[in-house]
Amino acid sequence: MHSDNSLGIMGGNCSNLDDILEEDMHHWYTKFMRESPSGLITLFELKTMLEMKGMTEEASSYVDQVFYTFDMDGDGYIDFVEYIAAISLLLKGEINQKLKWYFKLFDQDGNGKIDKEELETIFKAIQDITRSYDIPPEEIVTLIYEKIDVNGEGELTLEEFISGARNHPDIMDMLSKMMDLTNVLEIIIRGQPQKSLK
Repeated sequence: MHSDNSLGIMGGNCSNLDDILEEDMHHWYTKFMRESPSGLITLFELKTMLEMKGMTEEASSYVDQVFYTFDMDGDGYIDFVEYIAAISLLLKGEINQKLKWYFKLFDQDGNGKIDKEELETIFKAIQDITRSYDIPPEEIVTLIYEKIDVNGEGELTLEEFISGARNHPDIMDMLSKMMDLTNVLEIIIRGQPQKSLK
């Protein structure tokens, strides 16, 4: 699987992850196994890697949600194959695939619709983890619903979400920036974050 120039789809922040993807797969697999000798990562291990202590409840539940979205076969573990699949989807996936992934992440109660509260909770949690508070979550959610929720129901189905995001490049761009999981993915693959970053 050779990488090509389409890797940087998620915006300018991806160069580090691109470099990781360019690395020899065997080398990469070795790193993964060193961090998780069993070849599997549990939710608890993921939270430990992300140094979740002291984070808000929202941030914690967002990590749960990311974990369950990565855990494609639902066995309670992320294995190397699921991990690679998640990375390549986030970096190189077709827009529809990406939007489906986002939708699954946003739809916390699994009812096939996302409401404003779910979206706001997720965005707040993401900001807690990325420590990036550029735009208030309420503002983003209001904008998304103003443009996408044409029926004014206060809920979005997967179809509405996908067609809305595709028809509004500004929303797509905002979602890509908000949902940039580069830091989470890098921590998993490279091991514990550097202490000096604190």
